[in-house]
Amino acid sequence: MKKSFSLSVLLLFILSIFLTGCGGNKSTSGETKTQKNENYSETASGPLTINPAIPDLEVQDKGPNGEQAVSAKSLQLNEEELKKIKDGKYKAAIVMHYSGTDYMNAAVGAMQDTFKKMGIEVVAVTDAQFKAEKQVNDIETVLAKKPDIMISVPVDAVSTAPAYKKAIAQGVKLVFMDGAAEGLIAGKDYISIVSGDNIGNGATAADIMAEKLGGKGKVGIVYHDVNFFVTKNRSDAFEARIKEKYPNIKIVAEGGITGPNDAEKVASAMLTKNRDLDGIFAPWDVPAEGVMAAARTAGNNDLVVTTVDLGTNVAISIAQDGLVKGLGAQLPYDQGVAQAILAGYGLLGKDAPAYVASPSIKVTKENVLDSWKLIYGVDAPKTVQDAMK
Repeated sequence: MKKSFSLSVLLLFILSIFLTGCGGNKSTSGETKTQKNENYSETASGPLTINPAIPDLEVQDKGPNGEQAVSAKSLQLNEEELKKIKDGKYKAAIVMHYSGTDYMNAAVGAMQDTFKKMGIEVVAVTDAQFKAEKQVNDIETVLAKKPDIMISVPVDAVSTAPAYKKAIAQGVKLVFMDGAAEGLIAGKDYISIVSGDNIGNGATAADIMAEKLGGKGKVGIVYHDVNFFVTKNRSDAFEARIKEKYPNIKIVAEGGITGPNDAEKVASAMLTKNRDLDGIFAPWDVPAEGVMAAARTAGNNDLVVTTVDLGTNVAISIAQDGLVKGLGAQLPYDQGVAQAILAGYGLLGKDAPAYVASPSIKVTKENVLDSWKLIYGVDAPKTVQDAMK
Protein backbone atom coordinates (compact mmCIF):
# COMPACT_ATOMS: atom_id res chain seq x y z
CA MET A 1 0.00 0.00 0.00
CA LYS A 2 2.82 2.35 0.97
CA LYS A 3 4.72 1.49 -2.19
CA SER A 4 1.62 2.09 -4.35
CA PHE A 5 1.05 5.52 -2.73
CA SER A 6 4.68 6.56 -3.37
CA LEU A 7 4.45 5.50 -7.01
CA SER A 8 1.23 7.54 -7.44
CA VAL A 9 2.86 10.64 -5.98
CA LEU A 10 5.85 10.21 -8.29
CA LEU A 11 3.60 9.88 -11.35
CA LEU A 12 1.62 12.98 -10.37
CA PHE A 13 4.87 14.92 -9.94
CA ILE A 14 6.12 13.91 -13.40
CA LEU A 15 2.76 14.78 -14.94
CA SER A 16 2.79 18.23 -13.29
CA ILE A 17 6.23 18.96 -14.77
CA PHE A 18 5.01 17.94 -18.23
CA LEU A 19 1.89 20.11 -18.02
CA THR A 20 3.93 23.09 -16.81
CA GLY A 21 6.27 22.72 -19.77
CA CYS A 22 3.41 22.51 -22.29
CA GLY A 23 1.20 25.20 -20.80
CA GLY A 24 2.24 28.03 -23.12
CA ASN A 25 2.06 31.72 -22.33
CA LYS A 26 -1.69 32.07 -21.89
CA SER A 27 -3.98 30.28 -19.48
CA THR A 28 -7.54 29.23 -20.22
CA SER A 29 -8.79 31.59 -17.51
CA GLY A 30 -7.38 34.58 -19.40
CA GLU A 31 -4.70 35.36 -16.81
CA THR A 32 -1.19 35.63 -18.19
CA LYS A 33 1.56 33.20 -17.25
CA THR A 34 5.05 34.65 -17.44
CA GLN A 35 8.59 33.44 -17.04
CA LYS A 36 10.27 34.97 -14.02
CA ASN A 37 12.34 38.02 -14.96
CA GLU A 38 15.90 37.54 -13.76
CA ASN A 39 16.19 41.25 -12.90
CA TYR A 40 13.42 40.87 -10.31
CA SER A 41 14.04 39.92 -6.68
CA GLU A 42 11.37 39.64 -4.02
CA THR A 43 13.93 40.12 -1.25
CA ALA A 44 16.06 42.94 -2.68
CA SER A 45 16.43 45.95 -0.41
CA GLY A 46 16.85 49.58 -1.39
CA PRO A 47 14.71 51.83 -3.59
CA LEU A 48 12.35 50.42 -6.20
CA THR A 49 13.25 51.50 -9.76
CA ILE A 50 13.22 50.08 -13.28
CA ASN A 51 16.30 48.10 -14.43
CA PRO A 52 19.38 50.38 -13.99
CA ALA A 53 21.08 48.58 -16.92
CA ILE A 54 18.72 50.27 -19.39
CA PRO A 55 20.75 52.83 -21.36
CA ASP A 56 20.28 56.54 -20.64
CA LEU A 57 18.86 57.48 -24.03
CA GLU A 58 16.85 60.59 -24.88
CA VAL A 59 13.09 60.02 -24.83
CA GLN A 60 11.36 61.83 -27.70
CA ASP A 61 7.73 60.81 -27.16
CA LYS A 62 4.82 63.11 -26.40
CA GLY A 63 1.59 62.27 -24.56
CA PRO A 64 -2.00 62.58 -25.83
CA ASN A 65 -2.16 66.26 -24.90
CA GLY A 66 1.32 67.09 -26.15
CA GLU A 67 3.04 66.45 -22.81
CA GLN A 68 6.79 65.84 -23.18
CA ALA A 69 7.55 62.37 -21.84
CA VAL A 70 9.58 61.94 -18.66
CA SER A 71 11.98 58.98 -18.67
CA ALA A 72 10.82 55.95 -16.68
CA LYS A 73 14.35 55.81 -15.25
CA SER A 74 13.51 58.87 -13.13
CA LEU A 75 10.82 57.02 -11.11
CA GLN A 76 11.61 55.71 -7.63
CA LEU A 77 10.05 54.56 -4.38
CA ASN A 78 12.42 54.58 -1.42
CA GLU A 79 12.38 52.07 1.43
CA GLU A 80 10.32 54.29 3.74
CA GLU A 81 7.71 54.81 1.01
CA LEU A 82 7.60 51.07 0.30
CA LYS A 83 6.99 50.36 3.99
CA LYS A 84 4.04 52.79 4.06
CA ILE A 85 2.53 51.08 1.02
CA LYS A 86 3.00 47.60 2.52
CA ASP A 87 1.38 48.74 5.76
CA GLY A 88 -1.68 49.91 3.79
CA LYS A 89 -2.53 46.35 2.60
CA TYR A 90 -3.80 47.67 -0.73
CA LYS A 91 -5.46 45.78 -3.61
CA ALA A 92 -4.87 46.22 -7.37
CA ALA A 93 -6.69 45.22 -10.56
CA ILE A 94 -5.05 44.89 -14.00
CA VAL A 95 -7.58 45.54 -16.79
CA MET A 96 -6.01 44.92 -20.20
CA HIS A 97 -7.17 45.43 -23.79
CA TYR A 98 -5.80 42.02 -24.84
CA SER A 99 -3.23 39.46 -23.68
CA GLY A 100 -1.15 36.48 -24.73
CA THR A 101 1.67 38.14 -26.71
CA ASP A 102 5.29 38.33 -25.56
CA TYR A 103 4.82 42.05 -24.94
CA MET A 104 1.65 41.69 -22.88
CA ASN A 105 2.94 38.71 -20.90
CA ALA A 106 6.02 40.73 -19.92
CA ALA A 107 4.06 43.87 -19.03
CA VAL A 108 1.44 42.10 -16.90
CA GLY A 109 4.08 39.86 -15.33
CA ALA A 110 6.05 42.96 -14.32
CA MET A 111 3.00 44.52 -12.66
CA GLN A 112 2.33 41.31 -10.74
CA ASP A 113 5.99 40.97 -9.71
CA THR A 114 6.25 44.59 -8.59
CA PHE A 115 2.94 44.66 -6.73
CA LYS A 116 4.08 41.55 -4.84
CA LYS A 117 7.25 43.37 -3.87
CA MET A 118 5.14 46.34 -2.74
CA GLY A 119 2.88 44.12 -0.62
CA ILE A 120 -0.14 44.84 -2.85
CA GLU A 121 -2.60 42.04 -3.62
CA VAL A 122 -3.63 41.65 -7.28
CA VAL A 123 -7.34 40.76 -7.17
CA ALA A 124 -8.01 40.56 -10.93
CA VAL A 125 -6.30 40.36 -14.34
CA THR A 126 -8.67 40.73 -17.29
CA ASP A 127 -8.44 40.51 -21.09
CA ALA A 128 -10.98 42.51 -23.14
CA GLN A 129 -10.02 40.76 -26.40
CA PHE A 130 -9.96 44.16 -28.12
CA LYS A 131 -13.71 44.60 -27.46
CA ALA A 132 -14.80 47.84 -25.79
CA GLU A 133 -18.09 46.41 -24.50
CA LYS A 134 -16.22 43.52 -22.84
CA GLN A 135 -13.79 45.92 -21.22
CA VAL A 136 -16.66 47.98 -19.79
CA ASN A 137 -18.07 44.78 -18.31
CA ASP A 138 -14.60 43.81 -17.03
CA ILE A 139 -14.24 47.16 -15.24
CA GLU A 140 -17.66 46.91 -13.62
CA THR A 141 -16.97 43.31 -12.51
CA VAL A 142 -13.57 44.27 -11.10
CA LEU A 143 -15.01 47.21 -9.15
CA ALA A 144 -17.04 44.73 -7.07
CA LYS A 145 -13.69 43.48 -5.71
CA LYS A 146 -13.04 46.99 -4.35
CA PRO A 147 -9.49 47.56 -5.67
CA ASP A 148 -7.51 50.58 -4.52
CA ILE A 149 -5.56 50.70 -7.81
CA MET A 150 -6.38 49.92 -11.42
CA ILE A 151 -3.86 49.70 -14.28
CA SER A 152 -5.52 49.63 -17.68
CA VAL A 153 -5.32 50.16 -21.44
CA PRO A 154 -8.59 51.54 -22.86
CA VAL A 155 -9.72 49.58 -25.94
CA ASP A 156 -11.63 52.66 -27.05
CA ALA A 157 -10.96 55.98 -25.33
CA VAL A 158 -14.54 57.26 -25.78
CA SER A 159 -16.88 54.32 -25.14
CA THR A 160 -14.96 53.05 -22.09
CA ALA A 161 -14.73 56.49 -20.41
CA PRO A 162 -17.98 56.20 -18.37
CA ALA A 163 -16.76 52.92 -16.83
CA TYR A 164 -13.45 54.50 -15.80
CA LYS A 165 -15.39 57.42 -14.31
CA LYS A 166 -17.26 54.91 -12.14
CA ALA A 167 -13.90 53.64 -10.91
CA ILE A 168 -12.80 57.18 -10.09
CA ALA A 169 -16.06 57.83 -8.21
CA GLN A 170 -15.37 54.69 -6.18
CA GLY A 171 -11.99 56.13 -5.16
CA VAL A 172 -9.82 53.89 -7.37
CA LYS A 173 -6.38 55.27 -8.33
CA LEU A 174 -5.92 54.87 -12.11
CA VAL A 175 -2.67 54.37 -14.02
CA PHE A 176 -3.04 54.06 -17.78
CA MET A 177 -0.85 52.16 -20.20
CA ASP A 178 -0.41 53.75 -23.66
CA GLY A 179 -3.46 56.03 -23.51
CA ALA A 180 -6.10 57.54 -21.21
CA ALA A 181 -9.88 57.47 -21.50
CA GLU A 182 -11.49 60.48 -23.15
CA GLY A 183 -12.13 63.51 -20.94
CA LEU A 184 -9.95 62.42 -18.00
CA ILE A 185 -7.26 64.73 -16.65
CA ALA A 186 -3.80 63.71 -15.43
CA GLY A 187 -3.20 64.51 -11.76
CA LYS A 188 -6.93 64.86 -11.15
CA ASP A 189 -8.70 61.80 -12.56
CA TYR A 190 -5.70 59.54 -13.09
CA ILE A 191 -2.10 59.39 -11.92
CA SER A 192 -0.13 59.01 -15.16
CA ILE A 193 0.22 57.26 -18.53
CA VAL A 194 3.18 54.96 -19.21
CA SER A 195 4.34 53.94 -22.69
CA GLY A 196 7.41 53.32 -24.78
CA ASP A 197 9.13 56.05 -26.77
CA ASN A 198 6.78 55.70 -29.73
CA ILE A 199 8.22 58.65 -31.65
CA GLY A 200 11.72 57.31 -31.03
CA ASN A 201 10.70 53.80 -32.08
CA GLY A 202 9.08 55.00 -35.32
CA ALA A 203 12.22 56.98 -36.16
CA THR A 204 14.41 53.97 -35.33
CA ALA A 205 12.34 51.77 -37.68
CA ALA A 206 12.78 54.40 -40.44
CA ASP A 207 16.56 54.52 -39.92
CA ILE A 208 16.79 50.72 -40.18
CA MET A 209 14.62 50.75 -43.31
CA ALA A 210 16.86 53.37 -44.93
CA GLU A 211 20.02 51.51 -43.97
CA LYS A 212 18.77 48.21 -45.44
CA LEU A 213 17.56 49.91 -48.64
CA GLY A 214 20.83 51.77 -49.13
CA GLY A 215 19.07 55.11 -48.77
CA LYS A 216 16.79 54.75 -51.82
CA GLY A 217 13.59 52.98 -52.83
CA LYS A 218 9.80 52.92 -52.55
CA VAL A 219 8.07 52.08 -49.27
CA GLY A 220 4.60 51.68 -47.82
CA ILE A 221 3.16 52.34 -44.37
CA VAL A 222 0.59 50.15 -42.65
CA TYR A 223 -0.90 52.39 -39.95
CA HIS A 224 -3.32 51.82 -37.06
CA ASP A 225 -6.54 53.54 -38.19
CA VAL A 226 -8.09 54.15 -34.75
CA ASN A 227 -7.95 56.93 -32.17
CA PHE A 228 -4.87 55.55 -30.40
CA PHE A 229 -2.13 58.14 -30.09
CA VAL A 230 0.77 55.78 -29.35
CA THR A 231 0.52 53.89 -32.63
CA LYS A 232 -0.15 57.16 -34.48
CA ASN A 233 3.07 58.56 -32.99
CA ARG A 234 4.98 55.58 -34.41
CA SER A 235 3.65 55.88 -37.97
CA ASP A 236 3.90 59.67 -37.98
CA ALA A 237 7.50 59.50 -36.74
CA PHE A 238 8.42 56.88 -39.36
CA GLU A 239 6.98 59.07 -42.12
CA ALA A 240 8.57 62.25 -40.78
CA ARG A 241 12.02 60.66 -40.45
CA ILE A 242 11.91 59.27 -44.00
CA LYS A 243 10.85 62.65 -45.46
CA GLU A 244 13.33 64.69 -43.41
CA LYS A 245 16.42 62.48 -43.63
CA TYR A 246 16.12 60.24 -46.70
CA PRO A 247 15.08 62.22 -49.82
CA ASN A 248 15.67 59.26 -52.15
CA ILE A 249 13.14 57.07 -50.35
CA LYS A 250 9.56 57.72 -51.46
CA ILE A 251 6.45 56.75 -49.49
CA VAL A 252 4.13 55.56 -52.27
CA ALA A 253 1.44 53.63 -50.37
CA GLU A 254 -0.40 53.84 -47.07
CA GLY A 255 -3.12 51.58 -45.69
CA GLY A 256 -5.01 51.55 -42.39
CA ILE A 257 -5.92 48.65 -40.11
CA THR A 258 -8.35 48.61 -37.19
CA GLY A 259 -6.96 45.38 -35.72
CA PRO A 260 -3.78 43.33 -36.06
CA ASN A 261 -5.42 40.65 -38.22
CA ASP A 262 -6.19 43.21 -40.97
CA ALA A 263 -2.53 43.72 -41.89
CA GLU A 264 -2.12 40.82 -44.32
CA LYS A 265 -5.04 41.99 -46.45
CA VAL A 266 -3.88 45.63 -46.45
CA ALA A 267 -0.27 44.72 -47.25
CA SER A 268 -1.41 42.34 -50.00
CA ALA A 269 -3.36 45.17 -51.67
CA MET A 270 -0.28 47.41 -51.42
CA LEU A 271 1.97 44.82 -53.01
CA THR A 272 -0.54 44.12 -55.79
CA LYS A 273 -0.83 47.81 -56.69
CA ASN A 274 2.88 48.56 -56.22
CA ARG A 275 4.82 45.59 -57.54
CA ASP A 276 8.13 47.47 -57.22
CA LEU A 277 7.65 48.19 -53.50
CA ASP A 278 10.92 47.82 -51.57
CA GLY A 279 9.74 48.07 -47.96
CA ILE A 280 6.76 48.26 -45.60
CA PHE A 281 6.51 49.62 -42.05
CA ALA A 282 3.98 48.06 -39.65
CA PRO A 283 2.93 49.69 -36.35
CA TRP A 284 3.76 46.69 -34.13
CA ASP A 285 4.99 43.13 -34.40
CA VAL A 286 1.68 41.27 -34.88
CA PRO A 287 0.66 43.33 -37.96
CA ALA A 288 4.25 42.89 -39.18
CA GLU A 289 3.60 39.14 -39.22
CA GLY A 290 0.66 39.82 -41.55
CA VAL A 291 2.91 41.90 -43.80
CA MET A 292 5.39 39.00 -43.94
CA ALA A 293 2.61 36.61 -44.93
CA ALA A 294 1.46 38.96 -47.70
CA ALA A 295 5.01 39.34 -49.03
CA ARG A 296 5.50 35.57 -49.17
CA THR A 297 2.20 35.11 -51.02
CA ALA A 298 3.22 37.82 -53.49
CA GLY A 299 6.63 36.21 -53.95
CA ASN A 300 8.37 39.38 -52.78
CA ASN A 301 11.10 37.81 -50.68
CA ASP A 302 13.33 40.89 -50.94
CA LEU A 303 10.83 43.18 -49.18
CA VAL A 304 12.30 45.00 -46.17
CA VAL A 305 9.92 45.08 -43.19
CA THR A 306 10.49 47.16 -40.06
CA THR A 307 8.21 47.60 -37.08
CA VAL A 308 7.97 48.25 -33.33
CA ASP A 309 8.01 45.67 -30.48
CA LEU A 310 10.17 42.55 -30.23
CA GLY A 311 7.93 39.47 -30.39
CA THR A 312 9.08 35.89 -30.97
CA ASN A 313 8.11 35.62 -34.64
CA VAL A 314 9.68 38.90 -35.73
CA ALA A 315 12.76 38.07 -33.64
CA ILE A 316 13.10 34.77 -35.54
CA SER A 317 12.84 36.67 -38.84
CA ILE A 318 15.50 39.16 -37.76
CA ALA A 319 17.80 36.37 -36.57
CA GLN A 320 17.40 34.49 -39.88
CA ASP A 321 17.99 37.66 -41.91
CA GLY A 322 14.42 37.24 -43.13
CA LEU A 323 11.87 39.83 -44.21
CA VAL A 324 11.93 41.76 -40.90
CA LYS A 325 15.33 43.42 -40.79
CA GLY A 326 14.99 45.28 -37.50
CA LEU A 327 12.74 47.32 -35.25
CA GLY A 328 12.46 49.86 -32.49
CA ALA A 329 11.64 48.08 -29.24
CA GLN A 330 9.76 49.10 -26.15
CA LEU A 331 10.65 47.77 -22.71
CA PRO A 332 7.37 46.12 -21.63
CA TYR A 333 8.69 44.59 -18.42
CA ASP A 334 10.18 47.84 -17.18
CA GLN A 335 7.14 49.81 -18.33
CA GLY A 336 5.06 47.42 -16.18
CA VAL A 337 7.37 48.11 -13.24
CA ALA A 338 6.95 51.85 -13.88
CA GLN A 339 3.16 51.53 -13.85
CA ALA A 340 3.24 49.78 -10.48
CA ILE A 341 5.63 52.41 -9.09
CA LEU A 342 3.28 55.19 -10.27
CA ALA A 343 0.38 53.40 -8.56
CA GLY A 344 2.49 53.74 -5.42
CA TYR A 345 2.87 57.47 -6.12
CA GLY A 346 -0.93 57.73 -6.18
CA LEU A 347 -1.37 55.85 -2.91
CA LEU A 348 1.20 58.09 -1.22
CA GLY A 349 -0.12 61.34 -2.72
CA LYS A 350 3.27 61.86 -4.35
CA ASP A 351 3.47 64.15 -7.40
CA ALA A 352 3.75 62.17 -10.63
CA PRO A 353 4.61 63.22 -14.20
CA ALA A 354 1.61 63.15 -16.55
CA TYR A 355 3.36 61.01 -19.16
CA VAL A 356 6.24 58.56 -18.73
CA ALA A 357 8.12 56.60 -21.41
CA SER A 358 10.97 54.12 -21.64
CA PRO A 359 13.74 54.74 -24.21
CA SER A 360 13.72 53.24 -27.72
CA ILE A 361 15.94 50.17 -28.21
CA LYS A 362 17.29 49.55 -31.73
CA VAL A 363 17.13 45.82 -32.54
CA THR A 364 18.87 44.23 -35.53
CA LYS A 365 20.43 40.83 -36.24
CA GLU A 366 23.66 41.95 -34.60
CA ASN A 367 22.06 42.44 -31.17
CA VAL A 368 18.73 40.56 -31.21
CA LEU A 369 19.69 38.03 -28.49
CA ASP A 370 21.19 40.68 -26.19
CA SER A 371 18.18 42.92 -26.80
CA TRP A 372 15.76 40.13 -25.84
CA LYS A 373 17.61 39.70 -22.54
CA LEU A 374 17.50 43.44 -21.85
CA ILE A 375 13.84 43.80 -22.84
CA TYR A 376 12.40 40.72 -21.14
CA GLY A 377 14.97 39.95 -18.44
CA VAL A 378 15.34 36.32 -19.65
CA ASP A 379 17.23 34.58 -22.45
CA ALA A 380 15.60 34.55 -25.88
CA PRO A 381 13.43 31.51 -26.63
CA LYS A 382 15.25 28.52 -28.12
CA THR A 383 13.49 29.11 -31.45
CA VAL A 384 15.12 32.55 -31.68
CA GLN A 385 18.52 31.25 -30.55
CA ASP A 386 18.35 28.41 -33.09
CA ALA A 387 17.45 30.88 -35.84
CA MET A 388 20.82 32.60 -35.31
CA LYS A 389 22.75 29.40 -36.06
